[in-house]
Formats: sequence, C-alpha cells, structure tokens
Amino acid sequence: MTNPPVPQFTVRPETSGDFDAIHALTAAAFGQVDEAELVDALRGSGNGVEGLSFVGVLEGEVIAHAMLSRCFVGEAPGVCLAPCSVWPEHQRTGAGTAVIEALLAEAARRGEAFAVVLGHPEYYPRFGFTPASGFGITLHVDVPDEALMAMPLGGEVPEGALAFAPEFGV
Repeated sequence: MTNPPVPQFTVRPETSGDFDAIHALTAAAFGQVDEAELVDALRGSGNGVEGLSFVGVLEGEVIAHAMLSRCFVGEAPGVCLAPCSVWPEHQRTGAGTAVIEALLAEAARRGEAFAVVLGHPEYYPRFGFTPASGFGITLHVDVPDEALMAMPLGGEVPEGALAFAPEFGV
C-alpha cells in the first residue's frame, strides 16, 4: 500500500486579494492581532517593500506569509524580514521555509544589499542569518545578541546603528 501524495503548496507574491487571508493567518500564527496589524500598517505606509511580500498557497488557501520592510543601518538601506507566519496546522511542513527562501532570493535578485531579522536564533540561521553584532550592527534597545541577525544578499552588510521602519515601534 502506498501513501497518498502530499499536497504541494506554491509560493508567489501576495496580491490585494490575499490581504484579508494574510491578516487572519498572521493573527492565528501569533495568537494576537498585533503582528497582523503591523503587516497592514507596513503595507499601508509603503514601508513594506513593493513586491517583496510572499505567500504560500495550498489548494487555494494562503497558509504561509512573509514580508520584507525597509530598514537602514546608518544611511545604508536594507530589508527587514518580519513578520513571518504559518497557519498553526501547517507549521513544520516546509511552507514557511519555502516562502522565506523565495522572498530572500527575490530581494537579492532585485539588488537589495542585506537583510536583518529579529527572531528565533534556532530558526533563522538556516537561511544564512548570523548575529548582527558580528557585522558591527547595533540597536538602540536591548535585545538578546543571538536574536538580532543579519546576512548579505547582493552586497555588503554595513556597520552602524539599525533603524527599523517606524511601524515596528523600535
């Protein structure tokens, strides 16, 4: 007896028709609406980088999402990966990893120099992120050193103070 095939998801840029699904997904993944409202605010302000918000879709349903917003290290522009969400029942299926990999590859293709993330130090190194302090990046608030990470995309990672989009409140 053979197992039925595992359903395959696709990864693509978000469309305006995905906004409500992304909001619901993000709220469910984080167990609160704060991150969902952050996604909406970044998109609405223009601080979410146009075309760099991707979804994973399974059987017509948005099951994963990640976006890049503009950040700066000193005067050098880069991108910040966050928030990233997967419906709880689809976590640990590779959907989140696929969305993030595709998103970072597209950012590199577009010539973005570097990416940063403030997140789980056990998860993000798989994409190439390492502690931002190793690049000489500082943040004006205290966060665990291993949680603030950076990686080169299509250029150098600069040294200096990190500034997130204002919607982050950091």
